[in-house]
Amino acid sequence: MNCALTLEDYLRLDAERYPEKTAVVCGEEALTYAQLWQRVQQRATDFPSGQVIAFRSSQTIDFLVTYLAIHLAGSVAAPLEKDTPEPLFEEIAGRLSACEVPEGSADVLYTTGTTGKSKGVIISHRTIVADAENLIAGQGFSHDLIFVIHGPLNHIGSLSKIYPVILLGGTLRILDGLRDADVFFEAFREPGKYATFFVPANIRFLLSFDARRFAALADRLDFVESGGAPLSHADMLQLCEILPRTRLYNTYASTETGIIATYNYNDGRCLPGCLGRPMPHSRIIITPEGMISCQGDTLMSGYIGDPELTATVLRGDTVYMSDYGTIDEEGMLHIGGRESDVINVGGYKVAPTEVEDVAMSIEGVRDCICISAEHRIMGRAVKLLVVMQDGVAFDKKRIARYIAARLEPYKVPQLYEQVDAIARTYNGKLDRKFYK
Repeated sequence: MNCALTLEDYLRLDAERYPEKTAVVCGEEALTYAQLWQRVQQRATDFPSGQVIAFRSSQTIDFLVTYLAIHLAGSVAAPLEKDTPEPLFEEIAGRLSACEVPEGSADVLYTTGTTGKSKGVIISHRTIVADAENLIAGQGFSHDLIFVIHGPLNHIGSLSKIYPVILLGGTLRILDGLRDADVFFEAFREPGKYATFFVPANIRFLLSFDARRFAALADRLDFVESGGAPLSHADMLQLCEILPRTRLYNTYASTETGIIATYNYNDGRCLPGCLGRPMPHSRIIITPEGMISCQGDTLMSGYIGDPELTATVLRGDTVYMSDYGTIDEEGMLHIGGRESDVINVGGYKVAPTEVEDVAMSIEGVRDCICISAEHRIMGRAVKLLVVMQDGVAFDKKRIARYIAARLEPYKVPQLYEQVDAIARTYNGKLDRKFYK
C-alpha cells in the first residue's frame, strides 16, 4: 500500500488521467473526473484545517464533494444522519469540534453497534486506502465498473464503495435508497458492467417482490456484495439461481474493523455462514473463547472522546469483536452469531441466526426472527416470530417439523407466533433489542 497517497490524491490523478470520464451520476446530474476534482478544490476553500467537521449526509453529488473537500482542506469529515434533529446536530457538532484526533485521521463515522450507544469511530486516511485495496483484491473492482450505491453514505457499507472506485477511476451512480424499485432498475438500463451492495433486508425485498426484474440484470451485474447482517442460506441459493454468472459476495466488515474478508458463494458450493479468507491488509484470529478478533491496516483508531470505551474493543493492534467464529481448513472464516444474541435455554446455547436461516428456507415464509421468550415451565424458551407470504397460511406444526428435521432438538423453537412485520434497524438489520 502506498501510505503516502490519500483518496484525494487518487482523485487528482484520475482528473489528470481520465479528465473526460464520468466519475459520478445522480439523477440528472453527472460530473466527469475533471469536473469533480475542480468542484472539490473549490469547496475545500470553505473549510478550515485541523478540525472535525460535522455535516448532514445525503444521497447526492454534493455529499461526495463535501466529504472529499473536508479531507482536502486538512480536516476530518463527520457525516451525520440527514434527519438528525437540529438541536442534536448542533450538540454533536460542538462536541466534535472540541475533540482531538490522531494525526492522519480522515473520518468520524457514527455507529450504534450492539450496545445502542452512539459511538464515533475514528477512521484514518491509511485505513481508507487499505479498505479500497482490500475490496479491489477481494472482489475485482475495475476501471470500467459502474458501482450503484443506494445505501446511506454515512455508513461504512456504502461509503467504503467510493474508495475503490476512485482509486481505479471507475464510475459511481448514487440513488436515494430503494423506496422506488423502478428507479433502482432504471440505474442499470444503459449497457455496462455494474456492481452494487445490499444489506440482506434489501435482497429479501427484491427476491420477494421483484425477482423477475432482478434476474433480468444477470448479464450486467458483474458482482453483488451483501454485508451488515447475516444473509440467509435460502436467499443465497436463490441469488445463485437467478444470477448464475454474477459473483456474489458475503463480506465480514464493520466500522471498527474495516473491510476484512469476503466470499463468493456463487462458487458451486454456496457455503452457509462463510465469509471467506482475509483480504491482503487484514488478519483474523479466533480467541480461546471462540470470538473473532481482527488485525491489519483497516482497523479504526478508536472511539472519539472515549478512551475507556476504546480500550474495551481495541487493545494494541487488535480489535476484539463480539462475534463467534471459526476458521476452516481452507482458511475461510465462518460466523456463528453475536455473543449478545445467543439464547441460553436449559444450559444449551442457541444461535438465533442458525434457526432463522433454516426458517427462511421454508416455502411461504417471507421474514422471521428468533428470540428468547418467557416460558412458564422452562423459564426461558426459543421463540420464532414469522411473517408469511400473502395467501400462505400460518401452520406452526409444519414449521416446527421442518426445523426439527434440520437442527438439533434443543435448537427447535418451542413457541411460534405469526406477525405482520419484523422490527429492523434503519440499515435493515434485525432489531433484536426491540423484543427484549
